[in-house]
Amino acid sequence: MQRFPKEGLSVDKGIKRVVLCADDFGMSEAIDTGIIRLATQGRLSAASCLSQGPTFARHAPALAETGIQAGLHLNFTEALGQPGLYLPLPVLIRRAYGRRLDGEVVRNQILYQLEAFESVLGRAPDFVDGHQHVHQLPQIRHVLLDVLARRFTGRSRPWLRSTRAVPQLPAGQRAKAMIIQALGAATFNHSARRYGFHLNARFAGVYDFRGKEAAYRRLLPNWLRHMRDGDLLMCHPAAYADATDPLGRQRLAEFNVLAGDEAGHWLQENRIQARRARFGHDA
Repeated sequence: MQRFPKEGLSVDKGIKRVVLCADDFGMSEAIDTGIIRLATQGRLSAASCLSQGPTFARHAPALAETGIQAGLHLNFTEALGQPGLYLPLPVLIRRAYGRRLDGEVVRNQILYQLEAFESVLGRAPDFVDGHQHVHQLPQIRHVLLDVLARRFTGRSRPWLRSTRAVPQLPAGQRAKAMIIQALGAATFNHSARRYGFHLNARFAGVYDFRGKEAAYRRLLPNWLRHMRDGDLLMCHPAAYADATDPLGRQRLAEFNVLAGDEAGHWLQENRIQARRARFGHDA
């Protein structure tokens, strides 16, 4: 299997090193297969993993073989058959902002998911972010940063996802991205840097998960056009539409566009290479 280029390779002048990250690895066979195929194709540089997802342990070795970065997709909203603190996102947001989450329960869940990741891959995650961006919410962010600072030092320390939005986007896309940013990006970024963590510069890939391939074919080149060195572009591909997944058809649409020749042209046109992050413990 083709491995992703390692750090330390020469980078042509003008090339923008952008983290192209697929979320939700470990959620299903369709998602995992799609992410592994895109990684092998060189269209991804990172995958964010649900360490308690039903397919994570089975497919993580194949993901590791691609050479892309693997991170923990911290989860507080979808049980995926596991016990724990899992709430609908609006409820979780209200409780977090009302400081009504049990801090010890939050800590134990973070540790449990970290340990599940490490037990399968045999190492620390390259980065940490949140499923539905929960990592930046009050209470959760405080406990997460404390856990990570105590658990990891030096080169073992993961980098973290900032949701600071790319501003040069159409109003329809910008609105949702700005809501996500407003839910905690500024405070999370400030606190993370105070702890000594590295973060991506800016964040894109937010949309309403509608419109099938036609919509994603319009969105992707626009995002790529506005990427800068150190930015992160999120995606949610799957190799086929899982009938049990409400986003299944749109995930397939993303996969088809990302795997296509047009996407390769757009990456080349915008001088973007899907490279491993050059911050955090890979710096």
